[in-house]
Amino acid sequence: MAKASAANSGPGGKTGVRIVVCGEKGTGKSSLIVTAAADTFPANVPPVLPPTRLPEDFYPDRVPITIIDTPSSVEDRGKLGEELRRADAVVLTYACDRPETLDELSTFWLPELRRLEVKVPVIVVGCKLDLRDENQQVSLEQVMMPIMQQFREIETCIECSALKQIQESQALKPRCVRALKRIFILCDHDRDGALSDAELNDFQVKCFNSPLQPSEIVGVKRVVQEKLREGVNERGLTLAGFLFLHALFIEKGRLETTWTVLRKFGYNNDIKLADELIPYSAFKRAPDQSVELTNEAIDFLKGIFELFDADDDNSLRPIEVEDLFSTAPECPWDEAPYKDAAEKTALGGLSLDGFLSEWALMTLLDPARSVENLIYIGYPGDPSSAIRVTRKRRIDRKKQQAERNVFQCFVFGPKKAGKSVLLNSFLGRPFSDNYTPTTDERYAVNVVDQPGGTKKTVVLREIPEEAVAKLLSNKDSLAACDIAVFVHDSSDESSWKRATELLVEVASYGEDTGFEVPCLIVAAKDDLDSFAMAIQDSTRVSQDMGIEAPIPVSSKLGDFNIIFRRIVQAAEHPHLSIPETEAGRTRKQYHRLINRSLMIVSVGAAVTIVGLAAYRVYLARKNSSSS
Repeated sequence: MAKASAANSGPGGKTGVRIVVCGEKGTGKSSLIVTAAADTFPANVPPVLPPTRLPEDFYPDRVPITIIDTPSSVEDRGKLGEELRRADAVVLTYACDRPETLDELSTFWLPELRRLEVKVPVIVVGCKLDLRDENQQVSLEQVMMPIMQQFREIETCIECSALKQIQESQALKPRCVRALKRIFILCDHDRDGALSDAELNDFQVKCFNSPLQPSEIVGVKRVVQEKLREGVNERGLTLAGFLFLHALFIEKGRLETTWTVLRKFGYNNDIKLADELIPYSAFKRAPDQSVELTNEAIDFLKGIFELFDADDDNSLRPIEVEDLFSTAPECPWDEAPYKDAAEKTALGGLSLDGFLSEWALMTLLDPARSVENLIYIGYPGDPSSAIRVTRKRRIDRKKQQAERNVFQCFVFGPKKAGKSVLLNSFLGRPFSDNYTPTTDERYAVNVVDQPGGTKKTVVLREIPEEAVAKLLSNKDSLAACDIAVFVHDSSDESSWKRATELLVEVASYGEDTGFEVPCLIVAAKDDLDSFAMAIQDSTRVSQDMGIEAPIPVSSKLGDFNIIFRRIVQAAEHPHLSIPETEAGRTRKQYHRLINRSLMIVSVGAAVTIVGLAAYRVYLARKNSSSS
């Protein structure tokens, strides 16, 4: 049941171990002792058992073990204290079907052991596991972690049923395995896939501030090799062996050992990197600034792509992506908005452009998460050197040139206009006649090749028609938009009218908030006949608002590439293609009138001042000549 550090002298000179079992009344202390001694559940047990001697073959070294049952009543606390002071180990029990008995461990029993200065190993045992309410199932780790962090004298914790003779111990959780794999790689300085004796010793010193003796290193490797042959090779302790060691700690309830390792390498209670390791100050930005990866980070990611492209097919298959993120808590691209946001190969893999596009999207939307995952996969530099904050878009507009490499394009339009088809075409997906309405915002990201060989990354953000009002309820909502596209079905007059209404609505909001954005109109489904007044209406709207005429596209004809290049061109020149509403035009005319008036007043005042000065000079000269 336990291995004690202190011992008593037993018959024949043998070392004996005295284990004291205590806990609240009715938690199963006596039944636990009888079942351990007799290997059978007792029908009736007395309130307190006499000292119970376990069979000599119970423990491999045939150490005599005596178990002491204790009363729970207040009047017997003096006797309890005496037994605890003589203990070589203490077992504290609680009932799995009575949560209040678990609370008593931290409110009374463990503080009482400290008060009595009982300094021996403590084992916590949850009894009556078979009686726990099925609707209140929680993991042993969840139950015990807070208590074990507060009371470090706890060596082990298990839950069991003496009646059913079942036991629940702990195992390494997937997130813990992934963290330990990253730690192993960080400690494997020579990258040979094993921890040498020197590397094991460095690990021990870093985590526990004390070196391992050569005999201890031999002992550790022997324990691993006896249970897991592949855990040790001629170079040292392998990853499998490293994980086995921690699984052994967890299985024996030594959670604190593994938690100490995790803490030393910067992990928090969620087994994620602690906040202080993420350079949040580097992400501070104005609403119209964005965050991008630096060239240093991109070069690192290109190297990682090549490293994990195991079959050298210039793409990362799903299993290779999972391997790449196997040192992160989970793959960050398994859920929206990143899942299916980049172009895939025929086999479902990511090309280099697709891989870098996913990183660009994550950096744009959640720079902290992007940097965190760069650290997980081994980014060697200062985390803050991996990202840069772009120039304010207002400054770009004044300079008439954007200096960004990643542009975010909002895609507006009524239902069935062709917004989703535009995004699918951007990702190289074939056209489908099946219509599925988009209910949530959706992203598509890809690289757009420009004339001259330059590349820009474009993020298309589809805004469902019913989500526009909510989007525009935030005064900074258009600050993140580099360009807006308004899609309509060129064969449907009502679709055109709704698209122009959305254009005016967005343009007006941009004028009101100061975040005007370049806009393009896309006439989708160009393979169909246009409605009667399409040309006249579109010409009038374009001229009235001062933007380009609608750009015709057809997914069936496969001519979408032109629109993506036009999106980049418009975003690169943010002072152009900005629509002007009638209200905005009136406002500008008013401001021009006020400014002109102020200028006239200023010029008039200046003339008056100059005149007065000249008159003073004239008078001075006249007076001088008279004298």
